[in-house]
Amino acid sequence: MKQLSKVQSILFLSGGAMMVIGAGCFAFMWQQHIVCWIYLLGALLFGVIQMMQTYEGSSLTVKRLKKIMTFADVLFILSGLLMVDMVFQFFKAAFSNYLTYYQLVYNKWVVLLLVAALLEMYTMHRIGHELSKAKS
Repeated sequence: MKQLSKVQSILFLSGGAMMVIGAGCFAFMWQQHIVCWIYLLGALLFGVIQMMQTYEGSSLTVKRLKKIMTFADVLFILSGLLMVDMVFQFFKAAFSNYLTYYQLVYNKWVVLLLVAALLEMYTMHRIGHELSKAKS
């Protein structure tokens, strides 16, 4: 994997910290109208920096895992958008009634966050294992 520069590493780590702070505070209903934006900004920083980190090797397994990781980053960003929507209900106007909106969109950020976190953990461990296996 391509090594991140010092600035990219700082942005990556601060994005991850903002995601944890935003999701934790949002789940405990503390200043939701502010922390949803903090989470979204953190997800954007984390996701974009991670998508910028490229793999220059030839292993098809690592390339496949990197694509799964990119999908997880997109899910992190979508969960942030749904978190913001839960507070401000931007997408409510796109639905014919409130019940449909509530069933399909409202509070679904949790599902996307869970799936993204599981995919991220899986790919991080597998990529680390594959890269160490390739070095030895």
